[in-house]
Amino acid sequence: MNWIDTHTHLYLEEFKLDLDQIIQRAKENGLVNVLLPNIDVNTIPEVDGMCQDYPEIARGMMGLHPCSVNENYQHDLEIIGKKLYSNTYIGVGEVGLDLYWDKTNFEIQKKAFITQINWAKELKLPLSIHTREATTEALQIIEALQDGNIMGVFHCFGGSVEEARRVSDLGMYLGLGGVTTYKKSNLPDILNQFGLDRIVLETDAPYLTPVPHRGKRNESAYIPIIGARIAEILSVDIREVSLITTKNAKVVFKL
Repeated sequence: MNWIDTHTHLYLEEFKLDLDQIIQRAKENGLVNVLLPNIDVNTIPEVDGMCQDYPEIARGMMGLHPCSVNENYQHDLEIIGKKLYSNTYIGVGEVGLDLYWDKTNFEIQKKAFITQINWAKELKLPLSIHTREATTEALQIIEALQDGNIMGVFHCFGGSVEEARRVSDLGMYLGLGGVTTYKKSNLPDILNQFGLDRIVLETDAPYLTPVPHRGKRNESAYIPIIGARIAEILSVDIREVSLITTKNAKVVFKL
């Protein structure tokens, strides 16, 4: 079985000491690609470096994370935009809105998000969208701008069934990860409503580690655990989950 981790931060400090082993474990568990969304101007060298060191599996994205949007966001976007337009990245990410950590900068978060959506439209690249406690607001922005040229993934989707339907109506995908294995997750309801047609898998490593490893550092090798839980929820063979989610990831990220 082949798998794709559509959202992982393996370039971070948490993985510096054993990255070779992490990549090896990912390959042993069937991972054919790990997709690396950027965070801010400081992580650009790490994303680029990992793609250069592991060209057989790593693919980079470029964007400004909403939690990194501050009074210098226009300067940061100028740097990130130049990188995006001058290099070969497979997506614009991690971008979006976050009302969990800081509500005071929401207006400039929206401005940064819209700027990056327009980059994605112009470059015909998919978006990797962060929407923590802001799924409704992000959907409103994308629905207003959708002209058939916006594509991508609502990363770590945690919205309602109705919001999932709106994502699907936009022609976009739901990124599901370790939360799928948690007892209090509503994702089984969403999976039972929508099946696999709009699903891609992700870890968001080092965060959101699936059961039974919850509380420890996450890594891409755990993608099959997420796949197995989804197979259990839908009462299908895990090979079907592998086949369809990998196909979806290849379509949306043009792999």
